This record gives sequence, C-alpha cells and structure tokens, in this order.
Amino acid sequence: MITKDKSFVSAVLYIRNNAGLVREFLPEVYSVLDSHFERFEIICVNDASSDNSRAEIEKFSKQISHTSVSIINMSSFHGLELAMDAGIDLAIGDFVYEFDSLYRDYDLELVNDVYQMVLQGYDIVSATPKTTLGIGSRWFYRIFNRYSLSTNEIQQEPFRILTRRAINRVKSINNTLSYRKAVYANCGLRSAAIPYPNTRRKRKIPKEEQRNRGETAIEALVLFTNFVQKFSLYVSILFLLMTIAIGIYTWIIYFGIKRPVEGWTPLMLFLSLGFFGVFLLQTVILQYLSVILKIIFKKKQYLIESIEKLTNN
Repeated sequence: MITKDKSFVSAVLYIRNNAGLVREFLPEVYSVLDSHFERFEIICVNDASSDNSRAEIEKFSKQISHTSVSIINMSSFHGLELAMDAGIDLAIGDFVYEFDSLYRDYDLELVNDVYQMVLQGYDIVSATPKTTLGIGSRWFYRIFNRYSLSTNEIQQEPFRILTRRAINRVKSINNTLSYRKAVYANCGLRSAAIPYPNTRRKRKIPKEEQRNRGETAIEALVLFTNFVQKFSLYVSILFLLMTIAIGIYTWIIYFGIKRPVEGWTPLMLFLSLGFFGVFLLQTVILQYLSVILKIIFKKKQYLIESIEKLTNN
C-alpha cells in the first residue's frame, strides 16, 4: 500500500478555448495528484473561453470525489499572467502547482518529481523541456538571459511548483505578477529545474494568445533586463559616430577647393548635432521610463466574473 503525502497541494490550470485538452488533461492531473497526496484541490482559471471548456470542467467534477474543483471565470480575456495570478490568489495549498499549459509533452511522474525536489529545500522547481521549440521563444530567452538583472536564467516551462513561502515572498515584492518566471528568478529563494526530453510537436498557439505573449515579452525585457537601455545606448553611439563623420565631411567640404552654398556648413552641423542630442535624450527618457514602469506596473489588477466551487464529496 502506497503511503500518500499529507501535505495539502493546489493545482492551478490556465484554460483558454481548449476544451479538447481540458477533457484529456484534467483526468490525468487528478490521477497523479490522487496517487501521491491525501488532500489537494484543482483550480481552473477560465480566461473568458468561448468554447465548451467550462462545460468540460463541470462534467469532470461530477466524475470524481474527495477533492475540490473550482472555476475562476475571468470577466474578459486577461492573458496568461494575470489569469494565473487570480488562480494563485485563490489557492490555499502549502504547495502550489502552476500549469501554464494543458498541452503535455512530458511523463506524468514528472509532476511528482518536482514535488520531491521541493522537499530537498528548494522553493521553486520547474519542469523544462530540453529543446525550446519556436524561433521566437529561443531568441526571447537568449536575449532575456543575456541582459537579465538576475543571475538565474529562465527557460520554457510548461509547469512548476512553489512553496507557500515563495508565494508570500513574491507577493511582498509585487502585488501583481507582471511576468512570473522573471519575478521568481529575482525573488532570492532557491530554485531548480528538471529537464525532460520533449519529442511531441509544439501545439499551434492562437493569434490572440501570441499577441498577448508578445506584449508580455516586451514588458519583461523592459522591467527585468537592461536590454532597452543598452539598445538605446548603442543607437546613440552609432549616431554619435555618424555625427563625427558628417562633421569631418563638412569641414573637408568647407576648406576644400569648391566653396559650398552659403549656410550649408552650419546647417549640416546643426542637424548632425541635433540628431545626436535627440537620441541621447531618448536614452535618458527610456531610462526614467523603465524606472517608472517598475513602480506603476504593480498596480495592475485583474477582474473576476465569478468563482464556482464544484465539490463532489
């Protein structure tokens, strides 16, 4: 007889127009949690799905017992980060699983493996594929880790587990998680990753979700890296070199054999210096904007339409 762990765990699932995956994934995650834990809850964050995802969750809840299934219905489409933030706020477990995607390309026992590693003294443990699929994702992680303000690198993660201490620490730093992986990497707690071989083809992401991920990626680069400042500095240096080159060219023409049109020399010098000044000021402004964003982004909030408790005892 297998002895189940007495810790109470929460599993937070992000759901957005993927009823087919809901039908497959919910029984799977329930099975693995039920085989290892005496008490657990499943929280499904329904991010304004327009298909029958919600109906699939209700159908599943009627087929199980000895656990709680909840649905958080967002008032409108919020995107992954804010929707999962709502789920984490509702979770009451000592340990919280975050399933960013219901698309599974890993063995189910990996769910228990990350928990076992948490018990070794880590506060955040992630499951990471050995191969990052998608050119955009590869370039984003490469740029982010290159210019990150943290020593911890981030990777593609279909799911992770957090201790209650990690959640409390992160909430004390940020009221709302702008980009959870970056915040976790900068929270100062011990973290680890378990790589796994992923052979399944990556699912096709809807355009709306792609756009939301792109906006989140840009925001993450601004908030958690110095990439924007570096880029602005490089552009300013480029235009400084162009200014110097134009200035040298202007003086060569002015002192050359052919006299230029009257007023041409001061006009060129003024334009070259003016452009340099504009880009220099832009660098300073972007620096200040990055600081302001770090302050005001904490005020972002989510709106919930309803919370449904689907408990079958």
